[in-house]
Amino acid sequence: MSDNKINSNVLIRNNVKVLEGDGPVLLYAHGFGCNQNMWNRVTPAFQSTHKQILFDYVGSGRSDIAAFDPDKYASLMGYAQDVLDVCDALDLKSDVTFVGHSVSCSIGMLASITRPGLFSKLVLVGPNPCFVNHAPEYFGGFEAADLEGLLELMDQNYIGWANYLAPVISAQDASGDVTKELTDSFCSTEPQVARVFARTTFFSDNRDDLPKVTVPCLILQHRTDSLAPVSVGEYMHRNLSGSTLKVLDVQGHCSHMSEPNLVIDAIRAYVA
Repeated sequence: MSDNKINSNVLIRNNVKVLEGDGPVLLYAHGFGCNQNMWNRVTPAFQSTHKQILFDYVGSGRSDIAAFDPDKYASLMGYAQDVLDVCDALDLKSDVTFVGHSVSCSIGMLASITRPGLFSKLVLVGPNPCFVNHAPEYFGGFEAADLEGLLELMDQNYIGWANYLAPVISAQDASGDVTKELTDSFCSTEPQVARVFARTTFFSDNRDDLPKVTVPCLILQHRTDSLAPVSVGEYMHRNLSGSTLKVLDVQGHCSHMSEPNLVIDAIRAYVA
C-alpha cells in the first residue's frame, strides 16, 4: 500500500480535522468517552496564531469504528500509536505542542517518550497517571473496588452509567451544558468500545513513565476535581522534570469546556 493511501486511511480512521493557520502546531487529544468537539470552546482563540489539529481516537466520536481492535486498545500505547499515526499522516516531524485532556495526558506522555523529537511541549489538562489509590504514598482518587463497580454498572445499565458519571465529571447538575454534552458523547459511543477504553483509562498506571518524559510539560490541575485531586498534580510536578504546575480555580474535570478562557490563557502564556 502506498504512503498516500496509508495516510488517507489514517485521516479517515481518526476523523482528522485540520484548522489551517499561521504558526506552529497545536494537536488536541480528547479524554475517555469524549470526542474532538470538546475543544470547540478553545480552538477559536488560536486560529490566527497556530495550525490546529483535532482527531478522534479509534472507537470515539466519528472515527472508523471498524478499525477498533480490543487487544490494541487494551493498552494506552494503542492510543499513543493513534497520536503518532496522525502526526505521520500529516507529515509532522517536530515542534508539535500536544494538548491532552484527562487520560490523553498519559497517552501524550507515552507518545513523547516514543518520539521525543516530535513534540516541543505537552499541555496536560486534568492529568492523572494512576486513578487507583496506592496508600499511603499515592492517592489517585479511587479505590480499585469502586472502579470495578463503575464498570459493572456499564455492563448492567449503560445509559444509567452515562447519566451517573457525567455530573461527577462535570461537577454540574444534570441540566448543565457540560453535563449534557458529556452525557450525549457517552451515549453515542458503542458500549463495548467504551468499556475497553474505560478499563484501560481507569486501571492503567503510568507513574513509572513520568521520569522518562523529556519534553517540557504544563500541568493544568483543577481546584476541585473528583477524578484528579490537586495532590495528583503536585505528584506529577515532582516527578516530571522541568514541568510547570498551574492550579486552575475550577470545579470539575473539564476546564476546557466549563472555563475555556482559563485554559486558553494558560496555553497562550506557556507557548508564547
